[in-house]
Amino acid sequence: MPRRRSSIKTKRADIKKHLRNLKVKQGLKKTIKKFQTLVLAKKLEEAKALLINVYSLLDKAAKKNIIHPNTANRKKSRLAQKLRKAP
Repeated sequence: MPRRRSSIKTKRADIKKHLRNLKVKQGLKKTIKKFQTLVLAKKLEEAKALLINVYSLLDKAAKKNIIHPNTANRKKSRLAQKLRKAP
């Protein structure tokens, strides 16, 4: 447990930041899973519309340093590839 006042404040801020980042990551995972289920169900038009939303969420998370920018680009590429390969 921190003793100094500044350390206590930093710890409190870190917890808030962690919860905020966790919420963004969970929302991102939920949206990606929804996209993948649409692709598996062969609802490609809905999946294309959702892919734009997924791209936006990934870019925002990368911009806020919640995930690494290369991770966001890799995920975007793989999701687009899944959509392209789905007949």
